Formats: sequence, C-alpha cells, structure tokens
Amino acid sequence: MNSSIKDRFTELWVKYFGNGELPITFYYSAKIGDTEEVKVAEKWSCLIGQLAKVRKGTSLAFTVDSTGCIGGKKFSGFTEQLRPGFEFFLSCGNEHMKGEKYIKSPELVRSFLSAAPWVTAKAKYLVFKRWDMLLEEDLPEVVIFFAKPDVLSGIFTLSSFDRDYNDAVISPFGSGCASIIQYPLAEAKLAKPKTVLGMFDISARPFVPENTLTAAIPYQRFVEMIENMEESFLTTNTWNVVKNRINK
Repeated sequence: MNSSIKDRFTELWVKYFGNGELPITFYYSAKIGDTEEVKVAEKWSCLIGQLAKVRKGTSLAFTVDSTGCIGGKKFSGFTEQLRPGFEFFLSCGNEHMKGEKYIKSPELVRSFLSAAPWVTAKAKYLVFKRWDMLLEEDLPEVVIFFAKPDVLSGIFTLSSFDRDYNDAVISPFGSGCASIIQYPLAEAKLAKPKTVLGMFDISARPFVPENTLTAAIPYQRFVEMIENMEESFLTTNTWNVVKNRINK
C-alpha cells in the first residue's frame, strides 16, 4: 500500500480519535509474507476470536483449514458449502440438530441465503494485519474497526459526510465474519460502496469485548474518507467533547 496514505491516516487518527483502537485490514494473497500462518483447526473455532491477536499487532494468515467453523470457511470465501441442514440450524432445528433460532423458519433462511452476496477467496491465504503493520507491498481490501459507540459515531458520520443519501452505513443480517468480510467485499464492487456496521451476531458476541461493534469499509472508500477528515465535523468543538471521552 501507499506508505503516505498509511502515515497520513495514522496521524489523523491520533489527532481526532486519540486512544481509539487502530483498525485491522485484510487481503487475499498467494504468499504468507511476514505473517503467522494459523494452524489447522483440530476442533471448532471462531475466526472472530482469533482476530484478537491481530488487534494486538500479530499478523495472521488463514487458509481453508485454519477455521474450524464451516460458516467461517463459507463467509471467508474458502468453500461454497454450508453444513447440511443449515436452514434448520439457523432457525428452529430438527430431529438431528438444535436450532439457533436466529430466523423464524427454514423457508426464511433459504430465502435469505439465496439473496446473500457470496464471495470467493482470490488466493490461498486470507491475511489480516493491523493498520500499522501494513507493508508497502500489501494491498488491503477492507479496513475494519473494532470500536465502542463513541468511536463508531465518528466513523458513521464520516461515512455520510460526502454522500447525498441517508444510508451510507448499512447493517445487513449475517454472521460476525460475514459482516467484516462478505458484505464489505460485495460493497467494494459498487460505484458508491457503503460502510458495513456489524458484529451483532449473537454467536460471535462472546469473542469480542462488551460494548464493541465493527465498522468494515472497502479500502478505496476508506481512502476517500481519509481525505475528508480535515474538513469534517472532526475539527469542531462538538467532536472534541467526544474525543476527550474516548481518551479517558
């Protein structure tokens, strides 16, 4: 990535968000580079939980075998399959499995799945890095904030700053990994991509701190938002009150 963009955002982030946590990013790659390859999963595991290491500065490279959750594999683009009977698993269950009761009926699940914007992995590795860990040769596709409400309010408002409609931020139903991978990648294909607010997935909530949600932004859209920071509400006394609370 362009090092001037990396440095510019870091400077502005500290200036306007103070102690707010830096975002993480991801991209697909044929090479592992300077990252740690996540071991083959021997039992069920959640990709969201593994990202805690990335948020602390350890870069991770996932493969199809790294995540012990079929949903995680699917929403990361590593497989086209979901578990058999997924429509019952997500809804009311059946004689073979308990249902999560996230959607009222199997029929509604099938309809939801038919409209979902599925992605396909572009390479062997799905690499996650924190913003300050990015190298010149890295090409981030999505920027992801794990943030508390005050920080999210700033990202939310900045997402709408140069738009003439009121849904520059969306929050589609889906798993935690879908909200940070699948949906923002789908948005990246659009002329005016939107920020995706997520991590409402009840199953993913135990793997993130309380009062924390995500905002995932296609990289090119994020670059536009960086350019808007210095002329936005972030320069006002109103935001300064919020920033002071973030810094406590």
